[in-house]
Amino acid sequence: MSDEKKPPGAPRIQLQIDDSLSHGVYANIVLINHSENEFVFDFAYLPPANPTARVRSRVISSPRHTKRLLAALQKNIERYEERFGVIEISGEDEPTVH
Repeated sequence: MSDEKKPPGAPRIQLQIDDSLSHGVYANIVLINHSENEFVFDFAYLPPANPTARVRSRVISSPRHTKRLLAALQKNIERYEERFGVIEISGEDEPTVH
């Protein structure tokens, strides 16, 4: 989202990240729930041959921001596929979104 064109006069945002967060976490499943006022994303890791997924991070977002996130993800997938090729999703893939 950082390379999208901003309207004139829009403030530039500088991000700061703590060292403890800078390496990120791996997740291969995301569970999404919502109410009228918010979306809750639970990013989890499900190890091979183990039926229990462990939540690694929870993100809570407003509906408007979630819709902007969806648009930004779509745009970035398109850019990725233009550069690296189509991302194939087969029926054999583990479910990643619930």
